[in-house]
Amino acid sequence: MSQSVAHLHTHVVPRTKGDGLRGFFWPRTRYADDGEARDYAARLRQALDGA
Repeated sequence: MSQSVAHLHTHVVPRTKGDGLRGFFWPRTRYADDGEARDYAARLRQALDGA
């Protein structure tokens, strides 16, 4: 038995020039450190708060 709820989710993929992203497949990398992940999270929050 399972539960299902209609929902929407999205993926946010940080982009850089020459990152090789083509379609749904891109080279996977790790954040340089925890600070980089926190920086992206803060930037996303700021962008969404302004929306």
